[in-house]
Amino acid sequence: MRFLPVNLNAVLVELDDLAQTLALLASLRAEPIAGVEELVPAARTILVSFRPAAISAAALAREIGQRSLDARETRVDKRIEIPVRYTGEDLAEVAGLLGITPDEVVRRHTGSDYTVAFTGFAPGFAYLAGGHPSLNVPRRAVPRTRIPAGAVGLAGSFSGVYPQASPGGWQIIGVTEAPMWDLARETPALLQPGDTVRFVDVTASQVSLPVVQQAAVAPVPAVAEGGCAFEVRATGLQALWQDRGRHGQAKQGVSASGAMDQQALQAANRLVGNASDTACVEIAYGGFQFACRGEAVIAITGADGPLSLTRADGAQWPLPRHQPVALADGDVVTLGEPSAGIRSYLAVRGGFAIAPVLGSCATDTLARIGPPALATGDVLPVRAVASGAVVGAPEVAPADLPTVHEEVLLDIVLGPRTDWFTADAVERLCGQPWVVTPQSNRVGIRLAGEQALVRANASELPSEGTARGSIQVPPSGQPVLFLADHPLTGGYPVIASVATHHLDRAGQIPVNARVRFQPIAGQGCGLDPVEP
Repeated sequence: MRFLPVNLNAVLVELDDLAQTLALLASLRAEPIAGVEELVPAARTILVSFRPAAISAAALAREIGQRSLDARETRVDKRIEIPVRYTGEDLAEVAGLLGITPDEVVRRHTGSDYTVAFTGFAPGFAYLAGGHPSLNVPRRAVPRTRIPAGAVGLAGSFSGVYPQASPGGWQIIGVTEAPMWDLARETPALLQPGDTVRFVDVTASQVSLPVVQQAAVAPVPAVAEGGCAFEVRATGLQALWQDRGRHGQAKQGVSASGAMDQQALQAANRLVGNASDTACVEIAYGGFQFACRGEAVIAITGADGPLSLTRADGAQWPLPRHQPVALADGDVVTLGEPSAGIRSYLAVRGGFAIAPVLGSCATDTLARIGPPALATGDVLPVRAVASGAVVGAPEVAPADLPTVHEEVLLDIVLGPRTDWFTADAVERLCGQPWVVTPQSNRVGIRLAGEQALVRANASELPSEGTARGSIQVPPSGQPVLFLADHPLTGGYPVIASVATHHLDRAGQIPVNARVRFQPIAGQGCGLDPVEP
């Protein structure tokens, strides 16, 4: 096995094949290593996230390197049948690639059992291994911009079902309406690693397929009599609920999400006496306005920019950021356009009465999990203040928030797939500035450079886990810096990752800013290939 650096808190373990990957995964789950926080398996790799304060990368590699690759995960046998209408738009093309008829493709696809090897790409998306050995076809040369929910596809030796409409490059051979992902279920993902799956041909059947049910988002609690609430007057570009994220859901294909600037989130909560993980409103750019019903204590951190209060009688004055502010009934607070940074965090003493989804109030914009984005007219109830909630002293405002007026320097850790690129490409990654394009969002920052990054290895990379901060390079050669709502797995090589201490800063970079990358000392974090 090989250990490849991903970041200061993550390594990628590379193995020979899927069987070894699943064996190591079974071992790590049966006998966990202290300090390991998340395991994301893929076709030939396991992404291991860990706490550097608990274990070093080198010690982690030594511990994993001693594990046997003969282990197998023990679980209750679960068999799931998925009805499929084989009317996919790529069925004829797949048949042509394999030199057989479409009917024979269907016969082979339904004639064997599959095993859920791992999950990723999207919540509820399972990579199914096994099946007929001939069903091995490449992804489409040009991915589709939209594949419907329930599409059944092939890619390499894997089969899979798209749980929701999304872009994708798999060869689509059929469709099912069996819900792969349903938040109304105790376990939302229908398919879990280790499950046995069988596809059933119902193309000629007149029986209706099960209808995909979209789980309703939990409603916001009503305002209690005499309680406090905020009435949203304007949302600006985007206002979302965010906390520290929903960790530990990788087995269902769900990434953590959470606040883009974790330090700002924690500071806002600290100022109003809340627990650090209490949900706040994350406000992108400016234009957000709310009226206070009742009395409250708030704090706003993160980006720098104008902040004002208008009293019920019309009097107006500026408000400070990074310190607690008392509001009276009828006060209206307005956030203007930031002068530095782009995301602000609004916390209220007691916290907002928001129902969590999978243990978190974070809104994941890619996976579409969590409360909906705030809208004008929404009323946000505030929880009663718990005893002992002490309002904090003013915080020191961050001194280096990114702006469009100077280059933003980000430290990076090279790897895990730096060797897939030419030496010139690696030099170009750090030697030229990259402009943040308007297509950037919470999923990632799309960058544009004068010279694209050229790959030395043109092979198709098997899907593998991706981490927040990963700099993935698609065929265009223009990199994408993954942020809080990034996909759990990806199929393009990651040339480097933004170091953990600069992730919050990356979440504050505005559109049209120029970014420059700087490799940090100690590349590889003490990792060397380890033979078991």
